[in-house]
Amino acid sequence: MTDFAPLHQAARLSVAPMMDWTDRNCRYLHRLLSRETLLYTEMVTAPALVRGGALHLLDFNVEEHPVALQLGGSDPGELAEAARLGAEAGYDEINLNCGCPSDRVQSGAFGAVLMQTPELVADCVAAMREAVQVEVTVKCRIGVDEQEPEDVLPDFLEKVRTAGCQRVTIHARKAWLQGLSPKENRDIPPLDYDLVHRMKAAFPDLHISINGGIATLAEAKGHLDRGLDGVMVGRAAYHQPADVLCAADPEIYGRGAASDPATAVLQMLPYIEARLSEGAKLNQITRHMLGLFAGKPGARQWRRMLSEGACRSGAGPELVEQALAQVASQAAA
Repeated sequence: MTDFAPLHQAARLSVAPMMDWTDRNCRYLHRLLSRETLLYTEMVTAPALVRGGALHLLDFNVEEHPVALQLGGSDPGELAEAARLGAEAGYDEINLNCGCPSDRVQSGAFGAVLMQTPELVADCVAAMREAVQVEVTVKCRIGVDEQEPEDVLPDFLEKVRTAGCQRVTIHARKAWLQGLSPKENRDIPPLDYDLVHRMKAAFPDLHISINGGIATLAEAKGHLDRGLDGVMVGRAAYHQPADVLCAADPEIYGRGAASDPATAVLQMLPYIEARLSEGAKLNQITRHMLGLFAGKPGARQWRRMLSEGACRSGAGPELVEQALAQVASQAAA
């Protein structure tokens, strides 16, 4: 059996897959802030890869490792082919989305709606595992709609474990497929962290990460100290990346020193130059950097300069340098 221990260690802290946010530019920045944290792509649908031939969706930077591809789909054969394409592209892990509640995802019979068909999820996992040597994992909710999580979640975990999945990330909320928007599904269903901890006690051989509402490294450490194997952070890692990621390596992994957001900005400059030479626009990169100095002196000027200037024709790395100089002057004051 393939040894996934290094990836399981990386998964002590991960940044959640987030549509329109965790693209390759975002992940490059996050990797500069933490060398150890496991990063995830936005969800990529298996039909887009297999039927649509949209292989550009698999593009990433080698510096992003360890990095996982999240797939959406419900056809075992199609998911197996998409997983093979992802593994060939170089991803360290293939993750199956069983948690996204969007209407578009439901209409494709995948995402959170798969919580209602654990046998199908098990078939998908088995087919993907058969197709690739890299690890196949699952991200799920605690249940959907009228399901009773205490009943359905153990059955779901048992079935995916039997299919060969060793690692599961559980978003500790239900998804309400009827009556709530995707945005509301991120906030309104109550969190049940204790249930996730009970699942770890019931499935000690499964690597279980918790997701949902976790905003600080201190909270993440609290869940790890209580016995969970990993913590996945979403919006906080995006909106305040320095707060979550800069101290992650020494505090979560016991390695290295804390990083510095200003240093990360300087390290982004060659990357920005390279991406612009490929035809990218500056704001496609800097939109992920707006929260770098959240809560720090100069944060407002940083956000304003990048927000207003990065979309202008011809904008380049010098704008980022000017915005950083504003931060530095505010900090010195």
